[in-house]
Amino acid sequence: MLRCAQQSLKTVIATAVAQNRQKAMSTASSRLDLEGIYPPIPTPFDDKEEIDYPALQRNIEKWSKIPFRGLTVHGSNGEYTYLTTDERIDMVKKVRSWLPKDKLIIAGAGCESTRCTIKMSERMAEEGADAVLVITPSYYKGGMTSEALTNHFVKVADASPVPVILYNVPKFTTIELTVEAILALAKHKNIIALKESSGNVAKIGHIVHRTKGEDFTVLAGSADHILQSHVVGASGGICALANVLGEEVCRLYELCRTGDIAAATLLQHKLIGPNAAVTSKFGVPGLKFAMEQFGYYGGDPRSPLLPLAKEKQSLLLSLFQEDQFLK
Repeated sequence: MLRCAQQSLKTVIATAVAQNRQKAMSTASSRLDLEGIYPPIPTPFDDKEEIDYPALQRNIEKWSKIPFRGLTVHGSNGEYTYLTTDERIDMVKKVRSWLPKDKLIIAGAGCESTRCTIKMSERMAEEGADAVLVITPSYYKGGMTSEALTNHFVKVADASPVPVILYNVPKFTTIELTVEAILALAKHKNIIALKESSGNVAKIGHIVHRTKGEDFTVLAGSADHILQSHVVGASGGICALANVLGEEVCRLYELCRTGDIAAATLLQHKLIGPNAAVTSKFGVPGLKFAMEQFGYYGGDPRSPLLPLAKEKQSLLLSLFQEDQFLK
């Protein structure tokens, strides 16, 4: 009886995964509409460095009122490398239960091995992710050739129940996903987009141009070049700054989309300083400190990252005060 029950459960799970995968392939063929702005949400921790779910829920309630296309869970700003597998899965499940159904969830599913990435993608899909964001593996850098990376992404896309978004962020991985590899991967029916976080706008434009026939989406990886990326064909962005200045980042994209380039240029200029404050200058600790200034819960990062030092806090605040985002 127990063996029959176990076999029956395995059959149910296998059927569900197969149905999800078939649904993903159908969705990918019609291409999930990703256009818009997504904040890569930070993971809030309490004083014991446990995930503070009540604080996360309050943050999501505030983000839900902003015209984001959705949220990115477990991007680089989410400290996903410091989370357990169970924490990553549980957080996606909870975010899906709190987020309005019309907003997408892009879940970071990247792991160092292809096998683990596939398993993570399947679990993220089960918990409600609409697409998975897959970063380039990077620990064995010498072996991460274009051939190895292409093989990795193809295997993940073949197995993933939901569409795959490539994630190129050489700042953290020191691995550059080449244009040639991206163009080859864009032909896969379940690889629908790229988050390009190198800051290379020319690369964004080249990929957009070369993938016109593939219905492939490119998203900028930072709010300091939303306008420039839009001009060369990007369809929005996954931007850390959107966590604190969500209305402004969304307004910038809408100005771009409606062709008000003069107003977009002015706003883009104003966002450059604050964007640097929460990315290149002060990173995750700076982003979390900035969130506190705008009514969100930021809290401290998980060790070994340290909170933003007092002497840096005034520098961060000044970058927001220059253009009156803070008084």
